[in-house]
Amino acid sequence: MDIFDVIVAGCGPTGAMLAAELRLHDVRVLVLEKETEPVSFIRVPALHMRSLELMAMRGLLDRFLERGRRRPLGGIFAAIGAPAPENLDSAYAFMLGIPQPIAERLLEEHALELGAQVRRGRTVTGFEQDADGVTVELAGGEKLRSRYLVGCDGGRSSVRKLLGVGFPGEPSRNETLMGEMKVSAPGEEIAAKVADIRETHKGFWLRSFGGEIYSVVVPAVDFTEDRTEPPTLDDVRRGLRAIAGTDFGVHSPRWLSRFGDATRLADSYRVGRVLLAGDAAHIHPPTGGQGMNLGIQDAVNLGWKLAAQVRGTAPPTLLDTYQLERRPVAADVLDNTRAQAELMSTEPGARAVRRLLTALMDFDEVNRYLIEKVTAIGVRYDFGAGPDLLGRRIPDIETKKGRLYDQLRRGRGMVVDRTDRLTAGGWSDRVDYLADPTATLDAPAALIRPDGYVGWIGDEQQDLDDQLARWFGAPDVPRREG
Repeated sequence: MDIFDVIVAGCGPTGAMLAAELRLHDVRVLVLEKETEPVSFIRVPALHMRSLELMAMRGLLDRFLERGRRRPLGGIFAAIGAPAPENLDSAYAFMLGIPQPIAERLLEEHALELGAQVRRGRTVTGFEQDADGVTVELAGGEKLRSRYLVGCDGGRSSVRKLLGVGFPGEPSRNETLMGEMKVSAPGEEIAAKVADIRETHKGFWLRSFGGEIYSVVVPAVDFTEDRTEPPTLDDVRRGLRAIAGTDFGVHSPRWLSRFGDATRLADSYRVGRVLLAGDAAHIHPPTGGQGMNLGIQDAVNLGWKLAAQVRGTAPPTLLDTYQLERRPVAADVLDNTRAQAELMSTEPGARAVRRLLTALMDFDEVNRYLIEKVTAIGVRYDFGAGPDLLGRRIPDIETKKGRLYDQLRRGRGMVVDRTDRLTAGGWSDRVDYLADPTATLDAPAALIRPDGYVGWIGDEQQDLDDQLARWFGAPDVPRREG
């Protein structure tokens, strides 16, 4: 029986990112993906500011920038057309639209380069966990053994269902069709019609890719219980005729898909040695483009903690902080997508509230708050009382060695010390130390976790040692559990 430290179910963006994060710490990781081939449909999700920062922290940003298209941040909250506020606290104040197959391939390649194994055409059908690990059974009867299992296998997660974790929330009430196809109607006619309809129906568009090819998003006429079945071109035509009075002559689809507006949050992100991340833990409407970003950020939060658990360096409660930190973030995303869905309704009351919020977004503080919420740079974990930067992500500050994010690529912690009199001491096998009085850090010294969040601010060595122990365990302990 093959034995691994961690088995990850699902090789989407969350699973691939988690595998890479684990490999930064030499964890033996296997990714199981039920699909035999990578996704082929060309959805174009957006990487938001926080995810772009994480790509920069791991040396991946250039790969994504080469294959994506920069888009302005304005208009991302409920499609309200307010421009992005100026001087956002990020070096990456834009969205990056990138085809989903390319994003997934880049993250999978990154995991493979670091030594992860990926096996396609493997479906998890059962597992049993005990005090030492998890025995995972695959379709066909093959069994594998690992210390931990992480379900990154989507909204219909087999791992979550087998684990018996509740997934409460609201089922889909509406369904939207999307795809790429040729359109024979004149471009001027399409543009005029779309502009008129989008005055009231924000969940509809036809956007040209050049020539006859258009991206089409349209509300479905009929609600389908089984959304695993792709829609037909006739479904799209019916939807277009219902909302626009014409089907614009759509034909020759490249791909077609459907999504609902179900909103659900797992009761628990961890049961023993089995954990959940990404859509396996939370689903919500795609309003604001937060889904892929939320999963990637789950993976970066979990990776270093689970690796420390495997290596035997984790303090007793470290792995519990994954749920304590990430579940409230997901709950907030679910709430803001609920709010956005209401604001995009065509009902008179919702339209009145939308007009009010549109006026309020002329105030910089309101606009900035909503942009930071959707793009996740406003996330603050509860690390206790302290300066505002405590519990927030560290910006990509300048140091004497260059940009800070370039120095975080190994997934280690870091002490940035402007006092030049502290030390990482017995934690130097897990935490880097940078003495730099010139660093553009608004604090005497800070402890930065591997996920880029500030775990401590101060100037006393004993306080720093206490926080090093809190996040990285006792100094000089054995490197591997068991």
